Amino acid sequence: MIKKVRPKKNLGQHFLTDLNVAKQIADTVDACPEIPVLEIGPGMGVLTQYLLPKQRMVKAVEIDKESVAYLHDRFGDMAEDWIISADFLRMDLSEVFDGKPFVLTGNYPYDISSQIFFKMLDNKDLIPCCTGMIQREVALRMASEPGNKQYGILSVLMQAWYDVEYLFTVDENVFNPPPKVKSAVIRMTRNNVTDLGCDEQLFKRVVKSVFNQRRKMLRVSLRQLFSGAKPHEGFYEQEMMTMRPEQLSIPQFVELTNIVAEEL
Repeated sequence: MIKKVRPKKNLGQHFLTDLNVAKQIADTVDACPEIPVLEIGPGMGVLTQYLLPKQRMVKAVEIDKESVAYLHDRFGDMAEDWIISADFLRMDLSEVFDGKPFVLTGNYPYDISSQIFFKMLDNKDLIPCCTGMIQREVALRMASEPGNKQYGILSVLMQAWYDVEYLFTVDENVFNPPPKVKSAVIRMTRNNVTDLGCDEQLFKRVVKSVFNQRRKMLRVSLRQLFSGAKPHEGFYEQEMMTMRPEQLSIPQFVELTNIVAEEL
């Protein structure tokens, strides 16, 4: 009998114990067939056992040495081929499958899920599809439409490049230890956008700046971007400037970025 892995608080580990849910999550990758799969944080392999039989290459990256040892014990010699003992956030993703695109999946550690998705955005040309389980609140933010209070930085930056689907909610009692929040399974599929139509770095800055003061009108929250410099007269009088960030669609954020770029 292989000794089970002890969930570690500092790694945000909550091990999924419900096999039906694990199989459902594993099956979300079927919407993006044929390309390889990279699982983040396999833990004791509850999801991995349903990914490995799929007709494609699967690898799993795990930062926890105890989990890596457990997976080697559980899966034997074949584990050598697919376990990567590393920190996903520090990996060069172009090396995982020799520069080939892949699906990202996993039961993501909740405290770093946003960092994982920002890294995915930096590698969006390699990752046409991402599925997996995160905190429900984060999933709602990512899938939220303009006009909702959940709509924010994550919604805009993700939806600029991916179609986000909220698939289903997962109860907290199917984990060891149970998290204090509900979870949700999502799927993100690259949309057809290859060029936003504005400066990408400035787009991020504009989105972050205005949502950091989300209750204020744009004419107030945009001032911090100009740090001392004054935009032309009439800049703050434009119709859009009386709106608040959660009212803007992604095309409007692109338009706003271009308006700001002209002033900078």
